[in-house]
Amino acid sequence: MAGAAHCPPAATPPRGARPLYIAPLSGPCQATSHGVGAGQQVPARSQTPATTAPTAAPSRGRCHRAPKATMKKEVCSVAFLKAVFAEFLATLIFVFFGLGSALKWPSALPTILQIALAFGLAIGTLAQALGPVSGGHINPAITLALLVGNQISLLRAVFYVAAQLVGAIAGAGILYGLAPLNARGNLAVNALNNNTSPGQAVVVEMILTFQLALCIFSSTDSRRTSPVGSPALSIGLSVTLGHLVGIYFTGCSMNPARSFGPAVVMKRFSPAHWVFWVGPIVGAILAAILYFYLLFPNSLSLSERVAIIKGTYEPEEDWEDHREERKKTIELTAH
Repeated sequence: MAGAAHCPPAATPPRGARPLYIAPLSGPCQATSHGVGAGQQVPARSQTPATTAPTAAPSRGRCHRAPKATMKKEVCSVAFLKAVFAEFLATLIFVFFGLGSALKWPSALPTILQIALAFGLAIGTLAQALGPVSGGHINPAITLALLVGNQISLLRAVFYVAAQLVGAIAGAGILYGLAPLNARGNLAVNALNNNTSPGQAVVVEMILTFQLALCIFSSTDSRRTSPVGSPALSIGLSVTLGHLVGIYFTGCSMNPARSFGPAVVMKRFSPAHWVFWVGPIVGAILAAILYFYLLFPNSLSLSERVAIIKGTYEPEEDWEDHREERKKTIELTAH
């Protein structure tokens, strides 16, 4: 940095508190925030946002450290292990409650609205509860999309996806053991409607996951300084919306882990199971490309992007400023 720009020293921030999205800050010293709750620090540069883009908050003085983190250091850190466990636990709970709402009790068969609300409420609750620990991905498609968007490292993405898949199997397995035989049915394994072709199903899953991913990226983007309400509520409603439409076509996946868990437990992998991987992953990646590279891009050099993917970049963060900005978005305005 040139001239008289000096950055005051600051205490090291608590590792457990993870901001959610990139926050490019202007000024001689820039502060950057982590990838989507993933603990990956992303460098940012001054830029003039469009009138419709999220506005950048003024910097109060932080400078980047020289890159010093290593993959080994990341994996061995307590924060990383907590984040991976949080993804496992969140996916377990999400699958348990989501599939549990679809059990076919003889006295009261589930309705489409009931199932949609259960999945939406589950994801909203978990995003609020465990989001600060891991970012609350709870979905391999979202994790891979954030990797494409340069928000998390490759290593973190691999561990997250593995934790999500194991968590989904555990959640489905627990429900299988608790549910009586006459209500268990097929444990809500995703299947195509008889009048829906695999090609149509892929497109439907792409669209459903596309809107979910856009909602996640936008509602948790810390560059937005205007009140945006509750991100957890927005994401939960987005999942509910997807189910209200998608259940009729594919049973609604939007999440490869949600489809994988019950399929493993019930040993029911249909020939169209690939639909529930390809559709959500492609839809989420398209949303990441649109959001992070076209609508609201960050000016990152190739070396910076490589450092993010490798997990070797570790800038400082103005945590107090970020905490104050996030407080403004928690409460819904009445007007």
